[in-house]
Amino acid sequence: MASSVSMAVPEVVPYDFGRHLTRHDFPTGFLFGGATSAYQVEGAYNVGGRGMTNWDAWSLMKPGKVLDGGNGCRAIDHYHNIKEDVKLMKDMGIETYRFSISWTRILPGGQLSTGVNKEGVKFYNDMIDLLIEAGIEPVATIFHFDTPRSLQDEYKGFLDRRIVHDFGNYAEVCFREFGDRVKFWVTVNEPSTYTVLGYVNGTFPPGHGSPPSELGLRFVNYRNVRGIDPTLYGGNAATEPYIVAHHLILCHAKAVDIYRKKFQAVQGGKIGIVVVPNSWYFPYSEKKEDKEAAVRAVEFLLGWFVQPLVSGEYPDSMQTRVKERLPKFTEKERMKVKGSYDYIGLNYYTTIYAAYKKKQPGDPTNYYTDQEVEFHTSKNGIPIGPQAGSDWLYIVPRGIYELLTYAKRQYNDPIIYITENGVDEKNKQQLGPDKTESEGKKDKVLPISLLLKDDYRIKYHQQHLAYVKRAIDKDKVNVKGYAVWSIFDNYEWAAGYTVRFGMYFVDYLNGLTRYPKKSVFWYMNFLNKKKLPGPRDREMMEVEEVEEEEKAGKRKQNRTKSTQELWEIFAINDVLSSKLKLHDDPKRVRVQLKMKIEAENKTPKPRMSSCMIKVASTLVYVNMRAPTCQHSPLKQECGGRGVDQIFM
Repeated sequence: MASSVSMAVPEVVPYDFGRHLTRHDFPTGFLFGGATSAYQVEGAYNVGGRGMTNWDAWSLMKPGKVLDGGNGCRAIDHYHNIKEDVKLMKDMGIETYRFSISWTRILPGGQLSTGVNKEGVKFYNDMIDLLIEAGIEPVATIFHFDTPRSLQDEYKGFLDRRIVHDFGNYAEVCFREFGDRVKFWVTVNEPSTYTVLGYVNGTFPPGHGSPPSELGLRFVNYRNVRGIDPTLYGGNAATEPYIVAHHLILCHAKAVDIYRKKFQAVQGGKIGIVVVPNSWYFPYSEKKEDKEAAVRAVEFLLGWFVQPLVSGEYPDSMQTRVKERLPKFTEKERMKVKGSYDYIGLNYYTTIYAAYKKKQPGDPTNYYTDQEVEFHTSKNGIPIGPQAGSDWLYIVPRGIYELLTYAKRQYNDPIIYITENGVDEKNKQQLGPDKTESEGKKDKVLPISLLLKDDYRIKYHQQHLAYVKRAIDKDKVNVKGYAVWSIFDNYEWAAGYTVRFGMYFVDYLNGLTRYPKKSVFWYMNFLNKKKLPGPRDREMMEVEEVEEEEKAGKRKQNRTKSTQELWEIFAINDVLSSKLKLHDDPKRVRVQLKMKIEAENKTPKPRMSSCMIKVASTLVYVNMRAPTCQHSPLKQECGGRGVDQIFM
């Protein structure tokens, strides 16, 4: 029976909604973390015995299918910077790190018969060990869009049932090699994204599908990107997406069956699937047909992959509309699929409107027309929410609450982990042409310091977390964790490097250096286990934070952070500290600062370690010597003033 979808109009969220939340406002044992995926961050595409993937071939051979022509061959070189990156995660205070394992780094030929790559196994073993040593729980995704090129060439990948056998062998290698330390497994990430973009819209490899005019889309939906090459490479949008989805579900069930029979009792881990990329749906109007359209949109996105895991069958709406084109599970398959999860991972980014659109005689048959739904991002000229960097991402915090409560009602109150939630901005590091240059037209590279103030990202997470808390407290939704997307800026598939989702800014123009955005300090502060919860904590705030009023253009002073918190933030900021080594040794200033602190310490204050004094004095020195230094992101935090003016 179909569950209802909320008719609530997207409410206007107060600016400070969720602003004062901390980790203490969430249940004991609730896990906070961050996420990435192999192709988006690892790089090293031809290093360490790794085989070719579908995305290697796609981005290298068809660069027009990526907005900036970019590829993940280097990405952010997580492969060679894993020690430093884990250190940054530890400094943030995150408790989980969700990463994906590259299928072809483990099995370069995609199949067990081609051999296991020991160097690839060592890379992930080393990373897992580093994470555990840092106190971070590894969460391993077995498949995140990167199909082995060899399997795509041999039998068309997920269009062929043979993929189930090969996926099972690959998953078993992962369980055997890493399962003694990995206690959270994800079989498949966002199977609907892989299916719809690869076999309906044609914007992901292998580029099968139908042109937009036949799909009947009114706007760029489902992580589509405006401006990329619209060329399609065959396929059938009426049948292929359902076949691919069916095989993905069977791959998931195969992996779960292997894990439960051979490994789970000994290793003691949990296994699930990650579903629902991007969207929740609000009915476009109060009309019955629009409400029903919103329900169908949810069932064709979320129910497509979750309902079989709960009941062993596809949603009734899909069976009724897709009919014989929808593959059927055998009784043996149904028994393996049903109940094949310990938890459900939900990814949420945005919400859009869904309206009824009747299929007319002569309309083509495909995944979208099967739904009889038309999607909108605005109503009466008013956007559903503020638009972020991507064309498809509108900020609607209420959607995550509706998604969570729906999942509880519809799917027997499962354990839920929010495995991705995040927002992006346009990549403004390099803009051009700059017509003010006297030499002529040149690309304009903005200073790093101007690109690190991401208050909108902080606000995004605060408001979404407030709705998560509401779902837990009010509706008793069994949510156990929350992961930001993403810890680092990365390669964003068809959008390439044109948008940034990370809390750490990655300097693509200068050695992939990581810089903390303002959101890093917020998340660090949010996760501070020593920070007192509730009103008492807010009463203890002692230090002024200078904020800029956007409308009035004036500065106002708010007491928002304790001295201890600020010293800790800068003391553990390894990235900033390493950048400051570019300057002269500030020992003289350090000694003077220490004497000044001790002299002025007339009342009890948090004691600073030598490390804190060293970093703080270095910051003072650099701000005095180089007030416009781009290596000092602190300047924007301090409103352009020297650090000594803020703290002394």
